Amino acid sequence: MADKINLDAKIAHLGFIQGVINRMGANSFLLKGWSITLVAAVFALSSKDADQRFVLLAYFPVIVFWALDAYFLHQERLFRKLYEKVASDIISSEQFVLNTAIVRNEVVSVRKVFFSNTLLLFHGLIVGIVSIVILVMFCLAQK
Repeated sequence: MADKINLDAKIAHLGFIQGVINRMGANSFLLKGWSITLVAAVFALSSKDADQRFVLLAYFPVIVFWALDAYFLHQERLFRKLYEKVASDIISSEQFVLNTAIVRNEVVSVRKVFFSNTLLLFHGLIVGIVSIVILVMFCLAQK
């Protein structure tokens, strides 16, 4: 009977952790969408009738959302590591621990996540597009 209660507690604990992991993934997805939307809005606002230097503001949301995305991805990795430890009974489910401090040393830092391949590809591409648009706009303005 005690084993059944322990198994139920473990399944509930893993469910809580999985819920946090899902929310972190959803936050990351929403940040990417907002990043693209805000950059497109800044491009629209800096059209030829407006001040074209306004397009320089596009860098701000890109960098902010990149940093937030790195934070959420780092948190997701921490909770995935916690999930692994609970699933393998290294961490007990008796207290429903959601504190990731106990696995922090086993996951790369936020700085390394910031420059990870997935984030660098997505957000770096947006930075590149913003740079190209700025270059084209200023070249056309010179003519």
